[in-house]
Amino acid sequence: MPDLREVKEFLKDTLAYIIVIISTMLVFIYVFSFQQVIGNSMSPVLNDGDVAFLSKITYRISKVKRNDVIALKTNDGKVYVKRVIGLPGESISYMDNILYINNEPFTEEFIGEEVNTNNFMFEDICSKEDCPNGVIPDNMYLVLGDNREDSLDSRDPSLGLVPKDNIIGKSLIRIWPLNKISKT
Repeated sequence: MPDLREVKEFLKDTLAYIIVIISTMLVFIYVFSFQQVIGNSMSPVLNDGDVAFLSKITYRISKVKRNDVIALKTNDGKVYVKRVIGLPGESISYMDNILYINNEPFTEEFIGEEVNTNNFMFEDICSKEDCPNGVIPDNMYLVLGDNREDSLDSRDPSLGLVPKDNIIGKSLIRIWPLNKISKT
């Protein structure tokens, strides 16, 4: 008669491995993930080839905040990493390299003086038909790259304002390259 203790022990070990694998998959599907940065639109904070560690759960338990670095997915499946500049209910414009939120100047401390942002008005980003009140609609966000001269962001009609549902997660840490690990 075969020894059932060995079969029982094998099944117990196999079940433990299956539980670990499924738990790990669930964590990376719903809680955390990694995102490689393509291009230099977020330079110098994130550069081409850098890998960021994302929290996918942050915006399920808290609100999107100005200056958060996020990963977003477009309707055609492309993924971009950008910075949140405009929040719902706000009108955003840039004049003479100064950000205006609801017509009040706002200092962007994360951007160096050498960065140049071309002038734009909110109407350039969102038409009166789409934004009749002249402000960012609920659950929509205006995002820009930190390297404003080389960034496809909300100023481009192909991206425009970003729906909250398209936000994958908040970038927490640059984990690659290892010699440049830092908070984003």
